[in-house]
Amino acid sequence: MATTRSGVLRVLGIDPGLTRCGVGVVDVARDRSATLVHVGVVRSAPTMPIEERLATIAAGLRAVIDAHDPQVVAVERVFAQHNRQTVMGTAQASGIALLVAGERGLPATTHTPTEVKAAITGYGAADKRQVQTMVARILRLDELPQPADAADALALALCHAWRGGVRPSGAVGASALTPAQRAWADAERVARR
Repeated sequence: MATTRSGVLRVLGIDPGLTRCGVGVVDVARDRSATLVHVGVVRSAPTMPIEERLATIAAGLRAVIDAHDPQVVAVERVFAQHNRQTVMGTAQASGIALLVAGERGLPATTHTPTEVKAAITGYGAADKRQVQTMVARILRLDELPQPADAADALALALCHAWRGGVRPSGAVGASALTPAQRAWADAERVARR
């Protein structure tokens, strides 16, 4: 993993979506305190052809990386949903996020929604409003980050820094996997057999 700048890790969180792709950049110190660097969304119009939508998302993510120089990227791991159209778009946007990270030589990690909610609120089934409220509190914001996609991106960045990017001792690197990460890694190993 990238070394820190003066003990601070800069993480870009990405909440993938075709219409609204949430992006959030935070600086996280060794003591786990965090500071907002950037929050927003990359938008693409549903009326555009899919290849143009994906190109728009890629260009927007590259612009955020160029402007804010993150050291690592955290992307929400895509899970099946009832709406196949939605999950396909989310998976495509997730692939673009991982591709852009790879193009820029940035390490990229995925985190499940449950893992992120548990890291931020202490409850893996927290609703969007609870996540927004805790993100605002952690980052000492006067208002809740909007839209929810942007708040989710900030939560992803914080989760990554707290669960693997910055160790409590201040060292940066891979730490022990969380139970959710361990279960996912085990499932992936079984699937490869």
